[in-house]
Amino acid sequence: MSEHVRQPQVFELAEDAMPKTEKIKSRKPRAITDIAFETDPIGGEVVTVPQTVLPTAPRRFRWWAVFVSALFALASMWAGLAITQLIEDFFTRSVALGWIALTLAGLAGLALLAMIFREIWGFARLRKIESLQQAAARAINLDEAKAATETLRGLDEIYAGRADLAHGRQQLAQLKHDIIDPSDRLGLAERHLLEPLDEQAHRIVARRARRVTLITTVTPIAAFDILFVAAQNLGMLREIATLYGGRPSTLSTLKLARMVAAHLAVAGGLALSDNLIQHFVGKGLLGKLSARFGEGAVNGILTARIGLAAKTVCRPIPQKTDTRETLASLLKEVVSFGEKADPNVAIKPER
Repeated sequence: MSEHVRQPQVFELAEDAMPKTEKIKSRKPRAITDIAFETDPIGGEVVTVPQTVLPTAPRRFRWWAVFVSALFALASMWAGLAITQLIEDFFTRSVALGWIALTLAGLAGLALLAMIFREIWGFARLRKIESLQQAAARAINLDEAKAATETLRGLDEIYAGRADLAHGRQQLAQLKHDIIDPSDRLGLAERHLLEPLDEQAHRIVARRARRVTLITTVTPIAAFDILFVAAQNLGMLREIATLYGGRPSTLSTLKLARMVAAHLAVAGGLALSDNLIQHFVGKGLLGKLSARFGEGAVNGILTARIGLAAKTVCRPIPQKTDTRETLASLLKEVVSFGEKADPNVAIKPER
């Protein structure tokens, strides 16, 4: 059986049946300039740490500092030599008097060491609160879990042993493992620990401001007014710092006053607008009764503003701007001597 072999043939395809290849046109690259990048939302308003340091010029060598330091060292050596000579003189006169003088000198030295330790402890607590504010701001703004844990641990340390916060610390310890989000964990700490302290700080500021208003109104001596207002403001700073976990002593209180003044200077907080004073003093019954009372009310308003700034500086977890207590919400309580301001009355905040 012979195999049939097909011969090669040529087939012509129709033109419509042929696949058409698209010709790619080459074009020059064109710059795209209308691209808009969307920012990643952080999840609310950014929390800022209160600024307590003013920008300063670069330090230079100061001869007056050398003079004061050398003079202080010389005075300390003279005092030590005088005390030593006094004790020797007492031993020369009588052994009993010498031991009494030595005991008194030892007690004075022990008290001096205790005061120095207290000052160091007060400065350390201020630095601790500043570090907690920075860690809390990172945790809220950046959702940083490590910063939130550090803040909660610091709050537990500075509030350990506080009977008024024992229940809040217990509730926070029970719920802190159930919440993962860092900002929510700090919000829980604010609700159980800091909100009761905010209420007490509000009462401290209102009480001090009313006292300044009343005393500076009835006192005719201007020098006494200045001393009284300064004493009341320093006492208010110490109360607020102690309330939020500080250990204010003499020098640390002065440093706190400097921090509050710097915060007010940076935030522009000491200026009172004419409309605000006129609303509460000039047009009200208090302004019509006595111009002296108007001056006292202004002193009380300034004291209230310093107290609000102290709350911002001493609070371990910084508040958002829209949740902070404003001066306008405190004014009616100050000038009405304890009557609680009506929350339904809208008062334009002083910025």
